Amino acid sequence: MSDSVDADEVEHVADLARVDLDDEERAQFADQFGDILEHFEALEEVPEVEAEPDLVNVMRSDEVEESLSQEEALRNADDSEDGRFKGPKVS
Repeated sequence: MSDSVDADEVEHVADLARVDLDDEERAQFADQFGDILEHFEALEEVPEVEAEPDLVNVMRSDEVEESLSQEEALRNADDSEDGRFKGPKVS
């Protein structure tokens, strides 16, 4: 482990997170953090790959079409009021 984590660093992170740790937990987390850092170091060895090409807009153009009338739109509504959909009260 080239980047070892000591108990003081664990205590600092625990203080920032407002977590109380005893000595045994600090030692345990220091070991675990060191293992995590080793995994990140292993990622440095992964070769880079070519970037994927930028996405191209494949959507169709907007087309103006005739839409439903207000009456047709409200026809299947459970409840409406003053020509609008009416939903349940939210408190």
